[in-house]
Order: sequence, then structure tokens, then C-alpha cells
Amino acid sequence: MKAKVFGITAVFSLLLLAAAFLMLIYGRMRTPQDIRSEQIVAVNEISQLMEEGEYDLAVQKADEFQDSLRSMPLDGSGGINGAVMCALSIFFMAAVFVYVYISILRPFDKLKAFAAEVAKGNFDLPLEYERTNYFGAFTWAFDSMRREVTRSRACEREAVENNKTVIAALSHDIKTPIASIRAYSEGLQANLDTTPERRERYISVIMKKCDEVASLTNDLFLHSLSDLDKLKIYPEDTELGEFMEAVCSELSAERDDVVFRRPVNKVMVSVDKKRLTQLAENIINNSRKYAKTDVFVSISCTEDTADIHFCDTGMGIPDEDMPFITEKFYRGHNCEGENGSGLGLFIVKYIAEQSGGRVSLRNLSKGLEVTVSLPIKNQGS
Repeated sequence: MKAKVFGITAVFSLLLLAAAFLMLIYGRMRTPQDIRSEQIVAVNEISQLMEEGEYDLAVQKADEFQDSLRSMPLDGSGGINGAVMCALSIFFMAAVFVYVYISILRPFDKLKAFAAEVAKGNFDLPLEYERTNYFGAFTWAFDSMRREVTRSRACEREAVENNKTVIAALSHDIKTPIASIRAYSEGLQANLDTTPERRERYISVIMKKCDEVASLTNDLFLHSLSDLDKLKIYPEDTELGEFMEAVCSELSAERDDVVFRRPVNKVMVSVDKKRLTQLAENIINNSRKYAKTDVFVSISCTEDTADIHFCDTGMGIPDEDMPFITEKFYRGHNCEGENGSGLGLFIVKYIAEQSGGRVSLRNLSKGLEVTVSLPIKNQGS
């Protein structure tokens, strides 16, 4: 493009140079003797008209002669004027070329070099925004694209690192209950269960640890899903009070730390029973792990929704963590010393939203309340 503009400039410069040269040649063709002869002829013509009595015509010729004298260059300077015009024309064309180069060609070359660097994968090279050239808006858009790609790559690297960290943490967490299972199994093998009570305790611990391994394996499986859309939801009409009573009864069978208050009226919702059980388990296990208190579960209804309330009497969640606590892999600042993957509340939120509902969390004067709101399908007494 630069060569093309330069060629056009050169062609116009040559044309102007040729025009100026012709003017110069024409000016030099008229010698001072020719000019003097023309003046003598004009004076004789005026004298002859006066002798013939043609005074008006003589005055007209005299005026024309006077005008020609005024417009006549001194000392044959017509050639000089042509040379000056030639120089001015060349200067003008050079100025036009410089302007085009600074305003168009140089910014375009800069964009080409920037695009080449981006194609090589170099996203750290900034492209400064210049308002004075014609590519200002394009430059801004191009640099915005570079920043967005850089940010996306940084997020991708962070996600990969998070994945590695979570997989490592889950793998480590699985080792602990497996070690316990092996130890108690070896105790059974060595006949250390000398009484029925001890044998029952060994078996109970083994079963408990197997449940922990199953839970961690589920977390690992869910984490391995690149897209939670693969976690299918199969809703069916369910009486919420009866179902949640059964779930809480099962979860409190071992520790007796879940208190459920069943509503007076029946509440019909359309949910996936398996996923709703998983949702309740995640919330209650979070309370057990971090609050270490009893969990109180109740159901209330509005005109359109059934709200399941999970309340504990622990320390709650720090306010600075509250906006992000349901994000994937996010763990609060008060969870030091407790193993976890940051998936529990994220899965709770996903299941609730896929069921047409939502999740909200708020700190109480003492403890935390997690509310899962589900749309009511049909309500009767």
C-alpha cells in the first residue's frame, strides 16, 4: 500500500513538473527583442489612428497597450515564475505524501505488526490508542480483544490449577477413610472383636467410612464433569413435607442432630427425589462440618413457592465470602482445618435452579440459614 501511494504521488509530481517546464519553455521562447518589436508595432498603430482622426480607437489601443505593459514580467522573469510554480507543486505533493504516511500508512503498518505478534501468541504487547489517526477506533477494538483473550487465558490457567488442587485434595481425603477401613478390617481378621459389642462397633465404623468414600467419590465424579448439564434432572410430583421428613430421619439416624418440623398442610412440588436428597445432604453435611451444631429443618410456603429452611447455630459465613460462597471451588475464610472441595453449595445451587427454584443464604444473630425455594405445583390441606 505504501508503494502504491508513493507511486501515485510521483506521477502527479511529474505531471506538475511537466506543466511547469512547458510554462518555462514558453516564457523563454519570447525574447526581449520580440517583446520590443511588439511594443513598436503597437505605438505605430496608435500614431497612425491619431493621424487618421480615429481618436476613440486610438485611446482604446493605448489602454490595451498600457495593460500589456503592466502585466509584462520584468527582465524575462516568466521562466522564473514557472520554476517557482514547479517547486511549489513538488513541495505540495511531498507534504501530501508525508501526511498520508503519518496518518494512514504508519498506523496500518503498526496494526500489521501487532496482528503478527498476536498470531504468534504474544498477548503481552499493548497497542496504544491514537485518536489522531483514522484507525483510532479500530486500534481500541483490537487492543480490547487482546485484553479479553489475555483475561480468558488467565482464567483458563486458574481453572486448570483449581482442578488439579481439587483432585489432589479429594484424592487425599479418600485415603483417610480407606486407611480406617483397612485398620478395622485387619482387626476383624485378627479376631480383636472379642465381644459382640466391639464387633458391632468395628462393623459400624467400616460402614461409616465406606459411606465417606462414596461421598468423596461422588464429589470427584461431579468435579470431573466439564459441564454440569450432564447431571440430569428427572422431576416427579412429590409431597415435600413427607419426603423431607424421610430424608432428615435417614440423615439423623446415626448422629441424631437433625430436627425436622413438618408443615401442617401438604405441599406438592415437582422435583427429582434423588437430587433433592443430594441437595439436603450437602447442606446438612456442611453444617455438621463447619458449624458442628444441630440442624433445624422446616418448610414454609408463600403463594407460589415452598421454602425449605436449613438453620444451624454456628458462626455463620463471613460477610466478605457471602457473595461468592455458591461459586464452584470457592471456600470461605473460616474453613481452615476442614477438608473440602468447594463443590457442596455450588451443587446445591445448580440442583435448585434446575428444579426451577433458587438458593439464598443469610447469617442469623447466631448461625446460618440456607433457604431453598421451589415452585409449588399444587397445594392442598
